[in-house]
Amino acid sequence: MVEVDSLLHSGYHHPVQRPWQAERVLTKGALMYPIFITDEKDSLIPISSMPNQYRIGVNRLEEFIAPLVAKGLQAVMLFGVPNDSVKDAFGTAADDPNGPVIQAIRLLKAKFPPLLVSCDVCLCEYTSHGHCGHLNSDNTIDNTASVRRLAEVAVNYAKAGADNVAPSDMMDGRMRAIKQGLVDAGLSHRVSLMAYSAKYASALYGPFRDAACSGAQFGDRSAYQLPSSSRGLGRRAIERDVREGADIIMVKPATFYLDIIRDAKEQAPNHPIAAYQVSGEYAMIHHAATAGVFDLKTAVLESMTSLQRAGCSLILTYFTPELLEWLD
Repeated sequence: MVEVDSLLHSGYHHPVQRPWQAERVLTKGALMYPIFITDEKDSLIPISSMPNQYRIGVNRLEEFIAPLVAKGLQAVMLFGVPNDSVKDAFGTAADDPNGPVIQAIRLLKAKFPPLLVSCDVCLCEYTSHGHCGHLNSDNTIDNTASVRRLAEVAVNYAKAGADNVAPSDMMDGRMRAIKQGLVDAGLSHRVSLMAYSAKYASALYGPFRDAACSGAQFGDRSAYQLPSSSRGLGRRAIERDVREGADIIMVKPATFYLDIIRDAKEQAPNHPIAAYQVSGEYAMIHHAATAGVFDLKTAVLESMTSLQRAGCSLILTYFTPELLEWLD
């Protein structure tokens, strides 16, 4: 049996991933576009809090993605937005074969084979309570049950054709469980694991929770997302996820956490470092540009430069469509 800490191929099995191993200037290959897939299959629904972003039905996905692929889009991150009627306490619908994410994986891999398809792995969009895992009777997180379920979901996304799985839940030990699940399923050689390692509890997630309909119905997520004041916990989480088999290390949010990105680059010098420029960052830049504070293109490009300077080789950003044009 191959040991988890011996596995390297999964981090560069896909041609899109190989340049991520090198430090470089901003190119289209450094971008991953987060998109929201609704189970309303024929819909293209504008997201009011995120200008120019949509909830996309599977039947509209090809027409939405094709022009971006033609402009050089190489990677996407999928987030499912299910109907409230399928939500339950356990996130049962997260890996429904007829649900939005698995349907989107299959369509994108059939229509755009070179496109790297990554899937966010979390339960908050699928649970009736809006938390990222299973709960105990006192409404605290049941970490063991949560990790077990998250690993199932990740492996099922991989079986459907995902090239990369990215757990954003922040449960303890989920990276090792998912990596072992991929090994057991015979998929570890062709599916990479991107860790939301240093994911901080932040005020910047509001528009996303509106887009994904994933707000917590009570309490908040500060018991499992990292405190914004803590550098040490971020460093410990990065070390843990490297040890547990992560192929890519992510910091989230991005702009307010450049010190953590630099820490990640120094702690994991042999891993690609990703940053997620989250919905609140996107909205702030958009609204400031609309108010005449600065030029949109200039500000976005400067924000990209700052992330790369801090140590990123991969940036998840909702500005990807604009950047595909600007980088021409």
